[in-house]
Amino acid sequence: MTVLAVDIGGTKFAAAAVAPDGEMLARAEVPLRGPGSADRTLSEVVGRITERVPPARLDGIGVGSAGPLDPGRGTVSPVNIPAWREFPLVDTLGEVLPGRPVRLAGDGQCMALGEWWRGLSEDGAARSRAMLGMVVSTGVGGGFVLDGVPYVGPTGNAGHIGHITVDPGGEPCPCGGVGCVETIASGPGMVRWAAANGWTGEDARALAADARAGHPTATLAFRRAAGALATAVLTASALFDLDHVVIGGGVAAAGPILFDPLRQAIERNAGLGFLRRLRVDPTSLGRDAGLFGAAALVLLQDDDPGT
Repeated sequence: MTVLAVDIGGTKFAAAAVAPDGEMLARAEVPLRGPGSADRTLSEVVGRITERVPPARLDGIGVGSAGPLDPGRGTVSPVNIPAWREFPLVDTLGEVLPGRPVRLAGDGQCMALGEWWRGLSEDGAARSRAMLGMVVSTGVGGGFVLDGVPYVGPTGNAGHIGHITVDPGGEPCPCGGVGCVETIASGPGMVRWAAANGWTGEDARALAADARAGHPTATLAFRRAAGALATAVLTASALFDLDHVVIGGGVAAAGPILFDPLRQAIERNAGLGFLRRLRVDPTSLGRDAGLFGAAALVLLQDDDPGT
């Protein structure tokens, strides 16, 4: 069984053909090119894979998408893609491989599952029993793998950790809430705050470079983001007794300027003993974690994921 995996993000779409052993036979990535480009981008990125791996060789489709989403109806409404509201993603992809299964989950849920299946946990003595995967990029998403099974919740939207309120007096979030983690820790949120406080750079990548160089406003932007993420991580850990948190995405790629203050904030605020055993790591799979997780939605469906 070879699976077409699709990863729908806020700024780019990616797709891959993934074999049962996790080998990635083909991979493609296409950036979104402005409002209204999502339909075209989806068709392009999937087409790049089916040109290299014929549809006859593909046994199903796994897709992870920014949310919210409705797995029952197969629709998605990504916060950062306004043109897609209740977009019929499952039906649209189903036209690529008629008669074969299409399985949908959140992008954060797929990132977590991909990391559990093919990432850090493979190298340890045992896979994590309770893991949170987070994507910190244009938005902030997440997903849980509990005892080897993705926990998606009754509506399929469990793991929206970016929309935990951490600053009740903060700025409005596109989701409709106020002071969400995403408003502080996402790339655009960090850049917006830094610009309002005198920073003159262009984007999150430039902000990270300035933070590494010791620019005080850029450094503080990353510390604010780390504090918001630490609050969310500890909240989730207190609820689910997590033993491992894995973080990926463009902002997380900044490395120690984010992870050092994040770990410090968690250590400082983890009062209960079971919270202090929590491990926090950057993803070992980089930009491919979500693709591996999307593939696993199909490849692991008939397996016992704990084996």
